[in-house]
Amino acid sequence: MFRFYALLISVLLPYTSYAQTNLPIIRATSKNVAIRDGDFLDKEGWSLSPGLRPDVYTADRSRKPKWVVFYTDVDSIRTRVVPGSSFDFVILLNGKDSCFTRIESAIPPATAPAPRRPTHDTIPFTLSAHNAIHVRAILNERDTLSLHFDTGSFDFRLTHDAILKRTNLLANQPDALAGKAKPVFSKMEKVRLFRLGKLNFANPTVVPTLLTAHGMDGRFGWNLFEGKVVEIDYDKELLIIHSERPKHARTYQKTELDFLRSFPCMKGTLQVAGRQLTGWFSLDTGSDKALILDSVWVRKQGFPTDLPLIRETSLRNPRGEVFVTKTVRCPGFSMANLSLKDPPATLLVSRNPANFEINFLGNDILKRFNTILDFQNDLAYLKPNRHYTAPFLEMAK
Repeated sequence: MFRFYALLISVLLPYTSYAQTNLPIIRATSKNVAIRDGDFLDKEGWSLSPGLRPDVYTADRSRKPKWVVFYTDVDSIRTRVVPGSSFDFVILLNGKDSCFTRIESAIPPATAPAPRRPTHDTIPFTLSAHNAIHVRAILNERDTLSLHFDTGSFDFRLTHDAILKRTNLLANQPDALAGKAKPVFSKMEKVRLFRLGKLNFANPTVVPTLLTAHGMDGRFGWNLFEGKVVEIDYDKELLIIHSERPKHARTYQKTELDFLRSFPCMKGTLQVAGRQLTGWFSLDTGSDKALILDSVWVRKQGFPTDLPLIRETSLRNPRGEVFVTKTVRCPGFSMANLSLKDPPATLLVSRNPANFEINFLGNDILKRFNTILDFQNDLAYLKPNRHYTAPFLEMAK
């Protein structure tokens, strides 16, 4: 009899604990979960981790209300996401493992009102020969690293080589440091502080990566400045983080800033063969190229196949995947009522590394404009600078 009651308690106890949480519960028999985030369905979007309490899914950035749906192999749940929202629930894996899960907005809840006097924090940078926005960074008040500001990236990313050779994050793996064992980057020590200029980032998210811009130890992404206004002044070589839009923005050309899968984008137009081809372009200051055109978009637009060929080459993404490309010369490109003549455009012949249809504006174009990115009102401001008429890097190779 005792064994019967013990067995009964062991079966009912998990359900009792779930009831006590007052959280919605869905079931699963597989760790793999598909996610529909707004209009985008990712069939391999999530893997259950019972050890995390909670495991947080940050929805793609959007100021508009949208639905996010989690699909397990046997159940589903959805929640409406708006700026600042979060939703907690439990996924019961195989009837016994509780996976506490949270869906939250990429835009955090509103905080205290902005200070009466606007703040302006500066981060000096140098523009490298490969178009990288190079910033000197201090890690844990000890290690000096070369990072670049990448508007096509998120959080902090450090290369394996930099982690191993230029930080103390593997001090807990002496055999790896001595070359006797393979480093386990998932077990590196915690980053307590990153300093960029006079800005401190406490307990930041730091992710190991295989690749970054030429000559850099890693990169930092735009989302570090969510809710701020970021000015990239290529003339003075300063990143300026404003608490509100600076007054001189009114002298710049203004355009809408949208977010596709959390990547900041703006509309651009190519002038080719007497036609105007307009599409969305992801802002990618981490790329040394001018334009990168999505293969699906190119096909849909009926992009000309007889433009002057500059070269055929390949691109390698941070995961090491290789994509064959062709670079051609386009007659013209414009954005925010600003035009450029004869920019090189790299055509992706194979699958887009971003895994969805999007073109890219690399820093060989973006560096030509002092730029203000308003992450409070989702607007971008551009003004030609001293690099405006500089030769394109692809033409000089």
